Amino acid sequence: MSTPALKIYNTLTRTKEEFRPIDPAHVRMYVCGPTVYDYAHIGNARPLIVFDVLFRLLRHLYGAEHVAYVRNITDVDDKINARAFERGISIRELTEETNKVFQQDVKALGCLEPTVQPRATEHIAQMVAIIERLTASGHAYAADGHVLFDVPSMQNYGRLSRRSLDEMSAGARVDVAPYKRGDMDFVLWKPSKENEPGWDSPWGRGRPGWHIECSAMSWAHLGETFDIHGGGIDLVFPHHENEIAQSCCAFGQDVMANYWMHNGFLQVEGEKMSKSLGNFVTIHELLHTEKFGGRKWPGEVLRLAMLRTHYRQPIDWTVKALEEAEKTLDRWYDAVGDAEWEDAPNNKVVGALCDDLNTHSALDELHQLAFAESSAWRAGSGVRPLKPLRASARLLGLLQMTKSEWEQLRGVPSIDEAEIQAYISARGLARASKNWAESDRIRDELAGMGIALKDNKDGTTSWEVKR
Repeated sequence: MSTPALKIYNTLTRTKEEFRPIDPAHVRMYVCGPTVYDYAHIGNARPLIVFDVLFRLLRHLYGAEHVAYVRNITDVDDKINARAFERGISIRELTEETNKVFQQDVKALGCLEPTVQPRATEHIAQMVAIIERLTASGHAYAADGHVLFDVPSMQNYGRLSRRSLDEMSAGARVDVAPYKRGDMDFVLWKPSKENEPGWDSPWGRGRPGWHIECSAMSWAHLGETFDIHGGGIDLVFPHHENEIAQSCCAFGQDVMANYWMHNGFLQVEGEKMSKSLGNFVTIHELLHTEKFGGRKWPGEVLRLAMLRTHYRQPIDWTVKALEEAEKTLDRWYDAVGDAEWEDAPNNKVVGALCDDLNTHSALDELHQLAFAESSAWRAGSGVRPLKPLRASARLLGLLQMTKSEWEQLRGVPSIDEAEIQAYISARGLARASKNWAESDRIRDELAGMGIALKDNKDGTTSWEVKR
């Protein structure tokens, strides 16, 4: 069966389009990463997981060696400066500590490491080069130690967010400053105080604005124009709009990326996540503390709970959703057992993901595969059928361990499946000889081990672990 074509909803055109890479031998994707001043919250986890699934799918479709995924680390920012001062530690100490926890959290969520994770502070030269191009072409101007992008100089500014300059100016929180020509003009470079990080530049010692960082890092690692740019829906304006303005005007291109993808918002138990409501929770807290739902949650549970909703839709983060995801994973791990072999991913699962990452439909297909594998194994054949459940699940970053490893992580007593089958066979013999007492004794002994049998008039049809 042929591989289905990948279709992506493009925020730039507001349509679902067939994905056609600029170069199929070098598919390129950039996703905005963390600003490492504090631990990432669960809303930050969504793009990490969503674009990891896309990365896995692209690797499956084009070959792992033909896909480049860049996810940046913002390690120079006013929030970083403020937090370091608040804690009384150096900026470097803060960013190193926060990034270390971030990398651990992302790994626990089952995400592959991106091809490159560039740091903003390592790309100051590229930022300065872009700003020099923009000033030389009249798209930026220096004023009072700052360099600003001249928004009206770009004719189609606002194309991504589909808002006019007047609409954006009315709805945005703009910085009022006497050196700005227009309200919407944004900072590319700004002067640094003595206690702030700074670099020498043609405009004096200073540091970059937020937006220019991503333009520089994507250019350095993916080129002037690349295939996919992703991030949360909250980044459409102003961050992504400003990235487009900087990159297109600096390099004379019509587009910065051909496809723009954005995941929807996240709320907690029906309410917007905020520190004032007390429902603000980080990935690290979910993994290591009992703040949410009174217990710690495995990273794979968090991942599956995220993927149950289509990435473009808003998601309500609830304890119930985590509990349901965990039960699902219990069933799937029961189905695959400890065997390490893999078949090719199921074509229906691949097809669902190729339809604009329809993870909801892909998970429905995984349920069908799990039922088929579980039923065949527990029917008593003693041989697991070669079905593609594990390979298909791993395309979504799920079932990345064995059943024994999963149960050890969950604190569940290990189950010897061959031993269970021996008990079932012995019980079948007892029933055949109408030794009901022995049949009941074996059933009760299995129940004490946490094993529930399912019988019909012909005998035991299946069994499951009661947790």
